[in-house]
Parts: sequence; C-alpha cells; structure tokens
Amino acid sequence: MKFRSVSLLLGVLTLVACAPVSNTTTKNDASMSAPMAEKHIVLTSSALQWVDAPAALPAGAKIVVLEGDPSKPGPFTMRIQFPANYRVAPHFHPTDEHVTVLSGTFAVGRGDTFDESALQELGVGGFMMMPTGTKHFARSKDGGIVQLHGIGPWGLTYVNPADDPRNAPTE
Repeated sequence: MKFRSVSLLLGVLTLVACAPVSNTTTKNDASMSAPMAEKHIVLTSSALQWVDAPAALPAGAKIVVLEGDPSKPGPFTMRIQFPANYRVAPHFHPTDEHVTVLSGTFAVGRGDTFDESALQELGVGGFMMMPTGTKHFARSKDGGIVQLHGIGPWGLTYVNPADDPRNAPTE
C-alpha cells in the first residue's frame, strides 16, 4: 500500500512537472520562430542601394533604408550620407530620433535658430537621442554617414517654413 501511494504520487508529480515545460516550450518555439525568421536581415555593404534623400532634406544627401518603412508606423533603421558642408536648418520630428555616426563627423545643436557656437560635434561612434518635438539643427562639415533608427512614421518639420526644401520655388 505504501509503495503504491509513493508510486502514484511520483507519477502525478512527474506529469505536473513535465507538462508545463513541454507545452510552454512547444508553444513558444512555434510562436517565436516564425516572426523571428521573417525579421532576420543580413546586408553587406555592397548590397546597400543608396538613393537621393527625401525632399524634406536639403539636396545632396543619400539614404538607404535597412529595415522597416520610415513612412509607416513601426520600427525602422536607415542611413543618411551627407556631402561636405551639409547643413539642416532647425527642425523637429514627430517621434524620438536616435542617431549613430558611422563615418565622418556630424554636429548637432538645439534651438529655433541655427547657431554654429551651439553645435556639438560627434565623431565616429558618437550617438545622440533627440526626444520627440525637440527643435534642433545639424551640420556635417567633412561629410559622413549616420545611422538613424526609431519608430515611424518618421517626419521632419522645419521651425521656419521658408527653410523647408519642399517649399522651394520650382523653376
């Protein structure tokens, strides 16, 4: 009798202990593997296809979108390549902006007007995060590449509408 009770107890404990582990593992493996496989992205530098930046940025910049769609809700990552002496007038974004300098230099300052003395220069590896709605301006004296990531939709609103390249008269 004693042996039967112990065997029954051990059997029940084994079932209880194993059931959640195997069910959880199976469920998580199935639910995690499909989305993870769909989001897996590998890009070599030679595979990047640079195009002219959107009209919201001054002429001369190139971009490449690495993942996501900056114009739609959701995460995105893109790179922006600036020529030497590139300048972006004071503006702000509808979402947080995260920028990492990959090559060259990139300088940023905060405020409603472009102020050279307020620029903080970031070299390769430098990082900045500008919160939603923060008015700021940028310059790349020597040219370079930055990587920008965030949650879309990404946008750019100029403090002074006259600075917006989209408002430039057409010839």
